[in-house]
Amino acid sequence: MSALAQAKWRGRLRVGLPSGPWRQPVVVVGTTIAALSLLLSAIGPWIVSDPLAQDAAPLLAPSTAHWFGTDELGRDVFSRVIAGTRTSVPLTLVLVFGAMSIGALLGAVAGYFGKWWDEVIMRVVDLFFAFPLTILAMAIAASLGPSLRNAVIAGIVARWPAFARVVRGAMLQARTADYVSAARLLGASPRRILAVEIARNVSGPLIVLGALEVATGMLLLSGLSFLGLGAQPPTPEWGAMVSEGSKHLAEWWVAGFPGMAILGVAVAFNVVGDALRDMLDPDTRAETEAGR
Repeated sequence: MSALAQAKWRGRLRVGLPSGPWRQPVVVVGTTIAALSLLLSAIGPWIVSDPLAQDAAPLLAPSTAHWFGTDELGRDVFSRVIAGTRTSVPLTLVLVFGAMSIGALLGAVAGYFGKWWDEVIMRVVDLFFAFPLTILAMAIAASLGPSLRNAVIAGIVARWPAFARVVRGAMLQARTADYVSAARLLGASPRRILAVEIARNVSGPLIVLGALEVATGMLLLSGLSFLGLGAQPPTPEWGAMVSEGSKHLAEWWVAGFPGMAILGVAVAFNVVGDALRDMLDPDTRAETEAGR
């Protein structure tokens, strides 16, 4: 192929790809892994064998018959890892969405109305931040009882303050903007100003934090299951599978493959969050473009 033809093909590829950070190879790989995890969470259980079937010898090494080997009960680890996407990924998204909804609402109220609203809500946020994340989630999950539902509730309670603080900061900047003053002069109610005028201007930081929090939520949910406070046997969940595999360190595949699934998905959503930040944050975008 001539140099001119190669240049034309490169030009066509650049036109077909999204602009900005989405052209970077790391971001492309991260986005692909994140999208694949979402796809497998929808169709995964129907494309693999029964993850609860004990139809093989226990602790078999990876082979063509069992790609990820088998666990101590003779269950196929590959089937359990794929089936685990239906547990780990959707529940992590529920955790993040719940924390985002509560935190965004309280942060918006604190930032817009100020005065004693701001004082009370931010003191509660500071109280939550005074405790280590994992310890706080463990205490809540233990008090509610070991189950996946209670682990998700514990994660929501532990993570909403992060969203409240970010939204409050963005709200403090937005409430003094000219478009908000104009809306007040036109007689718009506080509810309309919050829901229409300000919401679309603070949604960028909220979306970025939500994407980054998927990694934190997954690690938190998996950690609670690892400690026995989340998924209970025989539910295929990545954290619980790592816990089961930790009893058989010589058979590395039992804990290794679910652990790699947790790591891969967490890193992928972190990469997506960084790319969203570069795209939505004007300051970061300007620094990135200046460095080129």
